[in-house]
Amino acid sequence: MKALRQTWRWFGPNDPVSLQDIRQTGAEGIVSALHHVPHGEVWTYEEIIERKKLIESYQLTWDVVESVTIHEEIKTRTGDYMGWIEKYKESLRNLAKAGLRVITYNFMPVNDWTRTQLDYLMPDGSKALYFNWVDLAVFDIYILQRNNAAASYPEHIVTEAATRHAGYAQEQLDHLAGVVMFGIPGEQKVTVENMREKLSRYDHINADVLRGNLVFFLQQITPLCDELGLQLAIHPDDPPMDILGLPRIVKNMDDLQFIVDSVPNKSNGICFCTGSLGANPNNNLPEMARKLGTRIHFTHLRNTKRDAAGNFFEDDHLAGDTDMYAVVKELLAIQQEVPQQISFRPDHGHQMIDDLNKVTNPGYSCIGRLRGLAEIRGLQLGILRNMGNQ
Repeated sequence: MKALRQTWRWFGPNDPVSLQDIRQTGAEGIVSALHHVPHGEVWTYEEIIERKKLIESYQLTWDVVESVTIHEEIKTRTGDYMGWIEKYKESLRNLAKAGLRVITYNFMPVNDWTRTQLDYLMPDGSKALYFNWVDLAVFDIYILQRNNAAASYPEHIVTEAATRHAGYAQEQLDHLAGVVMFGIPGEQKVTVENMREKLSRYDHINADVLRGNLVFFLQQITPLCDELGLQLAIHPDDPPMDILGLPRIVKNMDDLQFIVDSVPNKSNGICFCTGSLGANPNNNLPEMARKLGTRIHFTHLRNTKRDAAGNFFEDDHLAGDTDMYAVVKELLAIQQEVPQQISFRPDHGHQMIDDLNKVTNPGYSCIGRLRGLAEIRGLQLGILRNMGNQ
């Protein structure tokens, strides 16, 4: 019986969690990217090889690229979007030449993953990432000051946001803005002015237009990926709901099915992120995994706990609203159908124990992810043993 491959996300030489640390976690491979390269610019073969050799010098392998970021002009299909697509293809050729195979990306407009608190206190004293609709509305209405922002929220959220905003000091508002716009570690930070300008590019882009732009992009690159033996893995929207007036098009089973059906090339696949998809109460994750089957090229395993208002925090990997046993069981069944190992990584983790006193990338401290990896490794072993006895 074949197991899923255990990997670990590493943000490069400036990551507080070193490759030496990662060797001690039990991870077999690394998930990484050249975060210092500006969005859309070419990843040169020389830089890719340099990063690959560094990883291999610690007896690890670079298994998954996360992410080759897509330029906003591709998403909006404006400006020199064909030029950016050609640069993307060049990066893909260089990655394939260097022996990389799985390429993760996302099609989230403007903002990547979005949270409103990075240090939500758990009952055991550890800290988690948290998303709260009222705080997002405070940012959107009063800090970002997006046109007609209040119309995007139910009346009770708008009312509560007004009360909360009135009680926040300027320092708290500045902190909230920094959290919402935090982005990916190692990449250039954006300002409120930057975000306003980027949002304006989507004034006339709805979900249907954005879907069409994604399909066009995939039609341009999947023939090359097929030829090079690459596997693409689109990451779901995080959170999987429309935010800041932007359309989200990778948030549920219908969206994922549309993506794989619209571009049936073998290279076109999914990064199955249980944390992102699990924040939507309408998503049945074990059923989604079963339906997507071998279109799942990579997976992130983490858990979330929702409240009645739709707010959520990132829970322990085996706790929360997602039945991780059922998900991993489905993923292992898929693994038996394909020749290559499907990589998973323990996505995010609580800041806990010694890491509480260290500077860490939010969600990516070492000990919390180590706990998650250990728990999922044990869960996987138990399921595999049971499958072998059936």
